[in-house]
Amino acid sequence: MSRIIAVHSFRGGTGKSNITANTAALLALRGKRVAIIDTDIQSPGIHVLFGFGGDRHPVHTLNDFLVGRSRIEQSATDVGGVVPGITSGSLHLVASSIAPADIAAVLRDGYDVERLNDALIGLGEALGLDYLFVDTHPGLNEETLLTVAICDTLVVILRPDQQDYQGTAVTVDVAQRLGVPQTLLLVNKVYEDADPSQVIRIVEDAYGVPAVAALPLSQDVAANASSGLFAITDAAHPWSLQVRSLADRIAAEAP
Repeated sequence: MSRIIAVHSFRGGTGKSNITANTAALLALRGKRVAIIDTDIQSPGIHVLFGFGGDRHPVHTLNDFLVGRSRIEQSATDVGGVVPGITSGSLHLVASSIAPADIAAVLRDGYDVERLNDALIGLGEALGLDYLFVDTHPGLNEETLLTVAICDTLVVILRPDQQDYQGTAVTVDVAQRLGVPQTLLLVNKVYEDADPSQVIRIVEDAYGVPAVAALPLSQDVAANASSGLFAITDAAHPWSLQVRSLADRIAAEAP
């Protein structure tokens, strides 16, 4: 049975999609069968990291599944070719549609959120996954709450910002009330001269749950501009090493 890893933030702009894509790719390089679902249907973006956009689009998307136009495994695109070195593992992406009509339809008509959860279970079974990463919509809404409720691990990403601090406290409390088996914190966009281990200790003391990494606010990552998987192309960079810490923690928790 696949482990569902929900990656969430209370506010947008935390780097959630970038961290999700890179962590999933690192696990695929270790021989794991991994997939990502972009459930940020209102403002999708993780597909860009895998070279989609412009004239290149997945054949089917999550939107197609939600309205009954495809099976969930048909909406999963093999993106392992983006990551050099994947041999025994695999990497798939279920992207959300970037077509304005599809986004408008979701905003206007909504969708059956229970069907979204069917997708999470069904994809793991269809592809024989070890890990299914869910790139969630920021904040707490109905579909996010349902996803959090069935995940095995919730990774909450926050920035060193007062608004993020308060929102993260709410998210951690909700996760505890929903009985999430494991909640992990990751701090992103920390000033480069800060000590990551000290930042991790402060966050753990504040929230009472484990913090696994503190990623630096890096000009190199910003210059990459989501044009690829930075933790793969620049594996020795301090940012990449911290993302690897998250991948290590998730791998260590596997049954």
